[in-house]
Amino acid sequence: MSKVAAAATAAALVALLSILGTWAAQSYFATINRAEERAVASVKIVASHVSWIHQMGTQTVRRIDDALRLTDLRFDGNIRDMDVATQGLPIGVQAYVVDAEGRTLYSTDPEIKPVDITDRDYFTAVRNGQIEYVSSLLISRLNGDQIFVFSRRIVREGRFMGAIMVSVPAEITRPIWETVDLGGDYAVSFIRDDGMLVARYPLPETTLDMSGYILFTKYLKEAPAGTYRAETSPMDGVRRVVAYRRVEGTPFIAVAAADYEFLIQPFRQTLLMLGVVAVIIIGGATIAGWWIRHLLRAQEQQSAQLAKALESNEMLLREIHHRVKNNLQSVMSLVRLQLRGSEGFEALNSRIKSMIAVHEQIYKHDTYAQIDAAELTRAVVCSAVAAHDAKLRVDFDLQSTPVSAEKATALALLVNEVVTNAIKYAYPDGKEGRLLVALAASEELGKSILTITDYGVGFDVSAVSSGTGTRLIDGSVRQLDGTYEIQSQAGTQFSATVTLD
Repeated sequence: MSKVAAAATAAALVALLSILGTWAAQSYFATINRAEERAVASVKIVASHVSWIHQMGTQTVRRIDDALRLTDLRFDGNIRDMDVATQGLPIGVQAYVVDAEGRTLYSTDPEIKPVDITDRDYFTAVRNGQIEYVSSLLISRLNGDQIFVFSRRIVREGRFMGAIMVSVPAEITRPIWETVDLGGDYAVSFIRDDGMLVARYPLPETTLDMSGYILFTKYLKEAPAGTYRAETSPMDGVRRVVAYRRVEGTPFIAVAAADYEFLIQPFRQTLLMLGVVAVIIIGGATIAGWWIRHLLRAQEQQSAQLAKALESNEMLLREIHHRVKNNLQSVMSLVRLQLRGSEGFEALNSRIKSMIAVHEQIYKHDTYAQIDAAELTRAVVCSAVAAHDAKLRVDFDLQSTPVSAEKATALALLVNEVVTNAIKYAYPDGKEGRLLVALAASEELGKSILTITDYGVGFDVSAVSSGTGTRLIDGSVRQLDGTYEIQSQAGTQFSATVTLD
């Protein structure tokens, strides 16, 4: 019983924890989906700003190139201003024109000073024939700020005459970063399509080549836009949910990287709540299981005590009935000593034997509430025949029927008295004869029919005297809540309708 209860409790606990686990999994995936959706919405904003920055840089260098068509590009030692061609540039964006030797001819920077740019990629690229170029992230040699540069080749009459540069501070990405506001340690950036970092906010400590990173080796090859989870950022090691997007018409990939730990907080709160619920459930189940086990153990102990008490009572009852039988046998022995040879001795002896048969049936089968009427009847008949040393062939037609212990003695005395009368009067002088004893259920609910038939000399029913035997039969039938009749025709038939339970 305790194992069944434990199994049921464990099954219920597993089912509840499975539900909580499913809920947790669904909550996690929903949180990740929301994080990816926020990152995708943010990268669209980043992409639109990157497109504007690209247009600003390329259009500015082209406009300056157009303005310089009729200008002398020879270096004379003076750095000239070119405000007219660069009006409207954002704060911090500076434009420069250098000659073929890399010497500055024009500048919008009021703090311009001579610097060597001939080794910079934005100059060498156009000097080597590229029309326009965008640099990766650089450190300015003028002021030490992080910048990136748009440059354009100047060609006059087929000859390289110099270059136009527009220097854009990396700080230009700060308003973009503030606009998307993904929360936590998030970042926005754009990367050149060869994997070189162009600009990022928060500002990085150094430039970065991402050409060997999974974004370029896998995701961009699969789709021009999408999301992925970066377990470790190549820039700062932070775990992020990254959305990327190729910016059409530009050489850039826009990136919005959300802080995974920040965005996962709703799930962690849900997980904490589920953990508390799980602890409560497990604790409750443990306490309930302990209490059920305690109750079951107590019940098992009580059952064991009851079983032991029942066994003890049955043993006592068996002993009582055995002793009653022995006492009756002792009484019968006393009767035999005192009354042997006297009138009525055999009748009294037979009646005591029938009572002994009742107790013998009870303790033999351990049936203290009910015994089998068929077995009792057979035992009483055999005992009576043996006691009188009768030469009778007895046929039995007995249907197994329970008789209560209270009525068993009355049934035994009734059977004994009728059989004894048949032995004494149906076959006088010890003649051989036949006896039929039948017990069957009556059509009347709860009743049984006892029939004892002999095939002897018969007798006049009306002449039956009211002696001890007759009174004993009447009393026994009354105790059995029944009625009886005697018919004498080609023998004698006794028939009684009685209640045995």
